[in-house]
Amino acid sequence: MKELLVSVEQNGSLIPVGKIIGESPSDASFRYSDEYRLGGGTPISISLPLQEDAFSAERTAGFFEGLLPEGFTRRTVAQWMHVDEGDYLSILHGLGRECLGALCITEEGETVDASYERITDSQVQDLAAEGVTKSAELVTKSHLSLTGASGKVGLYFDEPGNAWYLPHGTAPSTHIIKQSHVRLEAIVTNERLSLMTAARCGLDTPKSFIMNTGRGEEYEVLFATQRYDRRFDSSSTTVSGLPRPYRLHQEDFAQALGIPAAAKYEQTSSGYMRGMFEILRKYSADPVTDQLRLWDIIVFDYLIGNTDAHIKNFSLLYGKDLRQIRLAPAYDIVSTVIYEQSTRDMSFRIGGTMALDDMSRDSFRAAAREVGLGERMALRRFDAMAERFRTALHESAADLARDGYNKATELENRILETAGIKSVL
Repeated sequence: MKELLVSVEQNGSLIPVGKIIGESPSDASFRYSDEYRLGGGTPISISLPLQEDAFSAERTAGFFEGLLPEGFTRRTVAQWMHVDEGDYLSILHGLGRECLGALCITEEGETVDASYERITDSQVQDLAAEGVTKSAELVTKSHLSLTGASGKVGLYFDEPGNAWYLPHGTAPSTHIIKQSHVRLEAIVTNERLSLMTAARCGLDTPKSFIMNTGRGEEYEVLFATQRYDRRFDSSSTTVSGLPRPYRLHQEDFAQALGIPAAAKYEQTSSGYMRGMFEILRKYSADPVTDQLRLWDIIVFDYLIGNTDAHIKNFSLLYGKDLRQIRLAPAYDIVSTVIYEQSTRDMSFRIGGTMALDDMSRDSFRAAAREVGLGERMALRRFDAMAERFRTALHESAADLARDGYNKATELENRILETAGIKSVL
């Protein structure tokens, strides 16, 4: 019988929430503790409202399995841990001390320390050169869980000392480090260009930068994104002599809607886009602003050709006391359509259409009606985004080229030739 304790950080302190109990993933169920439920606790997910009864194994797995890596990264982590990759409970216990958001998964009575280990320049170079296997090793070593299929690891960056650290135990990371993908040329430059363009178009994006290991652009170095779910303030304590950020809770829209990670791409007409807007209308502390922000992100994904913008790449961010919910900043934005091997279908239907090449301004007109936005206002925002997109892209590419990333100009041209923006120029 496996019994995992689920805790959530609230106002800087870890609070026990409940337990996952079961013989295997097929019968494991999560239940809030009476103390938490009756003591003024708040739900850890929209899909897991406070209730006395345990949740079904399906509902439990839908949320908690959504905290774990996917694909090759998950298989590699499972091999490092000597467990079956389908045993999400064992993987969750192994990696769940530092998740996305503010959850911490341990065994009852388990003592977990917190510390930071300095990463040498040579180790950073190895991380850049060796791909997913190296990141899976570090993820397993630090007991850190990051969702998604790409090679990534959470590290702590000490900006005054210009040094990187690997977090251990419950020590929070500050940045998510992604590796280059050998099959996707210039992917790091692509993501940096996409996020710079998004910011110039008015989207709220996390701070990011390219980590140059000194091996040249052809090796594509690493991409560092500052975690928006980690914050410092005057109340921050220290770990290993370094300021400790506090955790903010978050959940992606697949978790909030109760959709398993395996179904993050809309297959049949299931109303994924409408469901996201309904969540914001019902739960956001500022539903009008957040619906417009979500609309702008979806428009931008179309213009730049990000066909991997599935519902796990949109998230809700909770306040420090877990009482307020807002739309999280835009993240994981890449122009995927510039790669011949990538799909040209979007990840969910927009105005009833999946194929990017079949979409037009009228698709977004239909989408506005479907999600409950005013058609005239929604199209004004679509037109404004499309109007400033090309200039924003050009300025961002020029900035990167000046910094020595010469493929940025080539990427700019490929985006203009292949992405949604070509239909509105």
